[in-house]
Amino acid sequence: MTVDISKQLTPREIVNELDQYIIGQGDAKKAVAIALRNRWRRQQVDPALRDEIAPKNIIMIGPTGVGKTEIARRLANLANSPFIKVEASKFTEVGYVGRDVESIIRDLTELAVNMVRHEEEKNVRIKAEKIAEERLLDLLLPPGRQEGNKQDIDIKEPEEKPGVNTREKLRKLLREGKFDDRDLDLEVPAANFPMVEIFSNAGVEDIGFNLKEMFGQMMPSKTKRRKVKLPQARELIIHEESQKLIDPDLVAKLAVELVQHSGMVFLDEVDKIASRNSSSSGPDISREGVQRDLLPIVEGSTVNTKYGLVKTDHILFVAAGAFHMNKPSDLLPELQGRFPIRVELDALKKGDFVRILVEPQNALIKQYSALMATEGISLEFTDGAIEEIASLAAKVNEKTEDIGARRLHTIMERLLEDLSFLAPEIDREKEIIDREYVNKKLSDLVQDDNLSRYIL
Repeated sequence: MTVDISKQLTPREIVNELDQYIIGQGDAKKAVAIALRNRWRRQQVDPALRDEIAPKNIIMIGPTGVGKTEIARRLANLANSPFIKVEASKFTEVGYVGRDVESIIRDLTELAVNMVRHEEEKNVRIKAEKIAEERLLDLLLPPGRQEGNKQDIDIKEPEEKPGVNTREKLRKLLREGKFDDRDLDLEVPAANFPMVEIFSNAGVEDIGFNLKEMFGQMMPSKTKRRKVKLPQARELIIHEESQKLIDPDLVAKLAVELVQHSGMVFLDEVDKIASRNSSSSGPDISREGVQRDLLPIVEGSTVNTKYGLVKTDHILFVAAGAFHMNKPSDLLPELQGRFPIRVELDALKKGDFVRILVEPQNALIKQYSALMATEGISLEFTDGAIEEIASLAAKVNEKTEDIGARRLHTIMERLLEDLSFLAPEIDREKEIIDREYVNKKLSDLVQDDNLSRYIL
């Protein structure tokens, strides 16, 4: 079963973990660290009071590219929780063409089922491997050949039962990898009715049954023969046997519990459904309707999924939006009340860009250095080059749209465009990127006022 590790981390330790990937935004990190720790605290409370403690949902306010999504995603990884990111603008109220907001919970439950099934596969893998080994031996030595067919099998110990000794010899050779180059004919399930997937996002589960499963039961499952190498055959058989050993009802039950107690939903672009004007019409007509549909889910309701009823009372919702054209108070008052914690994220400055380039574990410079290393080129950035790149990113964000750290991606791509193209043809083993190199490659950006012509 998936274990929530938040109990092993204090809020300070959670912030330290987030610091490895996100630069700055201390207030937002502190808020989500407390929210995650409160989940463990709630589990320690007396059961009579436990159900009364609701999660304190969070709304993050800040421009794009400052780390809102990354904070939520890394937090879910820390907690090992089912996590889904959705754009609020994709949903519409009932009566309009678009996705129903309850599909958020159904998708989250589907993710939890996959998580639990993956954990259960690990638990039964040893048993599945033993079964797979026996099936592979049957393929290598069919049972009919084990009844003492001495023309094909040389048995040197006549006192032992014919076939048994040969099978053990094969088992030893199989474990030593002596048959890894051998091709085997294996029967694998064939895909059935791919066209049924058309209905998968239309809420078929709302009418009480799953169309794909219904057709699957009506029609016998088909198999096809494939010729595969033995290692691939072993993995296919292990996967097949693992599915047989896993109890689907137990998986569904554990997944529903996991969603109800540890699920996280990240609602991005929530500012897009805020009504700026009560008299708005046209495309804005369904904004308030989406908020009304979201309200019961955030407040706590029961959603019907094909794995059972899921209560949303203790799912943690994290909303985020830039709120350039409007403000959080433009949301419905009832919805505002369901997000008691509000944190504002700061716009990124030059100093932040310098740190983003080098400090995180997945820093851009580390990524590009690793990419060039595959071509045998050692990429080295001087401090002057890093400072110049950060300065240029800050300048472009000031003069055009502020897209935060995403600006660094576009600048780095343009900076290393020629090197990336010519890398397979370059003989030298080391390439130094200094301030002069940056200015040479990006000088046109500094001189042209319309920077958006060059960098999106």
